[in-house]
Amino acid sequence: MQMPAQWSNFINGQWVGSDQQLPIFNPATGTQIATVAQATTEQATQALDGAQRCIAERRLSKGRPADRVCLLLRVASEIRKIAEYGAKILCLENGKRYSDAHDEFVEAARYFEYYAGMADKIEGVSIPLGDDYVDYTVYEAIGVSVQIVPWNFPVSICARSLAPALAAGNACIVKSPELSPLGLCVLFEALEKAGLPKGAAQLLCGLGSEVGGFLVSSPKTNQIVFTGSVPTGRRIMQAAAHWATPCVMELGGKSAGVVLEDADIHDLLVNIKSGIFLNSGQVCSALSRLLVHRSIYAQVIEAVSTMVKGLTRGDGFSGADITPVISARQQQQIGEMCKLAQEEGARLVVGGGIESEVEGFYVQPTVFADVSPSMTIAQEEVFGPVLCIMPFDTDEEAIAIANGTDYGLVAGVFTNDLRRAMRFTQQLRSGQIFVNEWYAGGIETPFGGVGLSGYGREKGQEALYSYVRTKNIAISLKGQ
Repeated sequence: MQMPAQWSNFINGQWVGSDQQLPIFNPATGTQIATVAQATTEQATQALDGAQRCIAERRLSKGRPADRVCLLLRVASEIRKIAEYGAKILCLENGKRYSDAHDEFVEAARYFEYYAGMADKIEGVSIPLGDDYVDYTVYEAIGVSVQIVPWNFPVSICARSLAPALAAGNACIVKSPELSPLGLCVLFEALEKAGLPKGAAQLLCGLGSEVGGFLVSSPKTNQIVFTGSVPTGRRIMQAAAHWATPCVMELGGKSAGVVLEDADIHDLLVNIKSGIFLNSGQVCSALSRLLVHRSIYAQVIEAVSTMVKGLTRGDGFSGADITPVISARQQQQIGEMCKLAQEEGARLVVGGGIESEVEGFYVQPTVFADVSPSMTIAQEEVFGPVLCIMPFDTDEEAIAIANGTDYGLVAGVFTNDLRRAMRFTQQLRSGQIFVNEWYAGGIETPFGGVGLSGYGREKGQEALYSYVRTKNIAISLKGQ
């Protein structure tokens, strides 16, 4: 596959270079594979001005809403055309399996198809105030939406925010991740081919501390959408507070799956394999804590250990179960978390460290048992292929442990007792609850957290209303 050696930013309908370049590495080998133009604050200003002009001239909203339906469907079609090529690029720069990279582009197309179906259905309401009044509401585009995308699922996460924002008539500036920006360049090539109006969607790859900080601090920014770490999210919210800029924040999690004594162990293993080892655990909603009823605790540990020992390791094109993590820094941080877990008394069942004898940024799939709720490994997000198994005796204890972190993104319960499962869904503190299938749901289901997992919702119909503001119009008919 011939891949360009240099990539650019997309500003006001043009691909634009820069004096400085950011190197892009292949996590499977640690070698540099390309560079991308490092966006500057001057270019960020140009993007903001272009987005404001797009809004002022109503390039997306002055026509009939059906026009946006057709536009988003064209975008989806163009994404599907480049899915295979884009997946190869994403696999190279991100390290994930090719099949998962391809799924990202397919899912991105589905986001545009889904929100295309809603673009002409953003309807206000009539409010009765008596014979002397006519009162109604309308929804307006919120304006310039700055969207900061993480590196773990860049194409899919970009599309889940970009599609509803464009469906509502906004102008968007996407800040791509420095570690994995090339898949987004391919995505924006599809947007360009679809004929998106000038300034409606722009792409900047710059340093988060520089360009990202500039964008979120600007009075020209009308909304911020962020997916990433808690420390970065806090800095963004502090900057947003100055102009009272509304935000949608998704900040990760420490999600727990509760395994009751009647759970199907075979199905459980399938869910654990995808829940914590998909993308080498670099998933915000990963199944990072497994709470197991004491009566089957030893059985589950043995079964999980056997399953993990059979996982394969390799680069994204090999189809292996465990692929490299994104960077040497990420690899080191995961290794340090594993070391600390053992120092705090967790029992290492399998794995436990980085793969230091091979090229690339690999981490061993790791399982810890006898983890207490107060341990660091049970409280802080690892963002790697590391599972903590913890015992419990009663439902009340399981709920207390599951709810006993500052996060609240996802939780789950595995049982054949539906009534018992329903009681858990009512008491687990989380934005999403999975019963017997981790990652159940889809682009149609609202996604977001509570606590340090953030606020606001992406996906589903509910997400669309994050990208509009309500205007109420009250007309007096007295004297008419």
